[in-house]
Amino acid sequence: MEIVRALALAGVPSAVVAPRHDEARYSRYATTIFDWDWGLPIEECGEQLLERLLEFGRRQSEPPVLFFCSDQAVMFTSRFRTRLEPTFRFAVASPDLVEDVSDKQRFSSLSARLSLPVPATRVVESAQAFADAYYDAHLFPLIVKPALRSTTWASAEPAKALRVDDLAELRALAQTFRASEQRFVVQECVPGPESAIESYHVYVDGRGSVRAEFTGRKIRTMPAEFGHSTALTLTAATDVRDLGRELVTLIGLRGVAKFDFKRSARGKLYLLEINARFSLWHHLGARVGVNIPAMVYADLTGGRWVSSPTERATAATWVHPKDVLAARRAGVPMLRWLIWAARCDAKAFWAWNDPLPLLAACGAWIREHLPTTGRRSSSHDTGGSPTRPVLMALGIRKRDALTAGASPRRASGSRQRRSRRTS
Repeated sequence: MEIVRALALAGVPSAVVAPRHDEARYSRYATTIFDWDWGLPIEECGEQLLERLLEFGRRQSEPPVLFFCSDQAVMFTSRFRTRLEPTFRFAVASPDLVEDVSDKQRFSSLSARLSLPVPATRVVESAQAFADAYYDAHLFPLIVKPALRSTTWASAEPAKALRVDDLAELRALAQTFRASEQRFVVQECVPGPESAIESYHVYVDGRGSVRAEFTGRKIRTMPAEFGHSTALTLTAATDVRDLGRELVTLIGLRGVAKFDFKRSARGKLYLLEINARFSLWHHLGARVGVNIPAMVYADLTGGRWVSSPTERATAATWVHPKDVLAARRAGVPMLRWLIWAARCDAKAFWAWNDPLPLLAACGAWIREHLPTTGRRSSSHDTGGSPTRPVLMALGIRKRDALTAGASPRRASGSRQRRSRRTS
């Protein structure tokens, strides 16, 4: 949804490939190409997805631009890039780099090879393997997370990772996932709240030039520890920017990426992960004149987009509806939160001229909390995850919007903020 919003600010309508209940399907600035469950394994279902996308792309007057907004979507785009390229346009990192940053085991190897500033990390082949391994007591606490994001983990744990304080907790966690065949990462814990997680966001063009960048920090997550972002802010952290630039050069990045760091109590920045894809942060950046999706679209379609950061480019904030719960649990008074949320520069799902996505998000929350008795579950149910993105969006020419199935009202898109883009 956040990429659809960023593109709409540039007057670019979107077509989306998303689960059946995804909020982006209800936006006036988007139309749905077809339903797709992104939990399906790419290895088994990638060919089917490819054929359906190619069928859509061939009907367009010009090649659409692909925006991959999840780990599954960027891996699909990378692995099928040679067959997608005649029909679509996209800016994706090299095949090896996409795999290196998407798989925690490969990322651990990349970090060791390039001496990246990551916490001490160990990758194990199964839950039983990390329970059987020996760990000195002084190594605790540790962080455990899946080597690849999976529905198995998400269905058992709402957080993206778990903290274990001793060997007994580690072995208890192993029992929870004893039937799973997935690999796990056991990592040194960097003490501090989620608000100590800072990030560098960048777009590097095909010539290796940094075309746009900004830095940010988490305010709150849900759950409060290792949870999904519910409130964010942009920052003016020069050390985050400088380290991000250094890493861009070191790994040879082309395309878009987000570098997540955690700042220790002493101020040292530890690299947690790299995501070589579009993210919800791009909506917030677009609101303050750093519209990375619009810049990528313009570069790939022969246009020109000039980044024009506003005075809010180092202080803008983003809020998700579930932040009302995260803020309450953090002890923030309701009235103070309401005033703060109303003043946020970007709001997930909500816009006065595009209200249906928020209603869809509320419907997802209701479905999530209804008793399951008598209700048929579906792998397409979204569950209302705070950071779940549109898993693939396509920027299309306005004259192709009707071909994609949009109504004339949707095809008209946003008529605002276009003065910076020229073709």
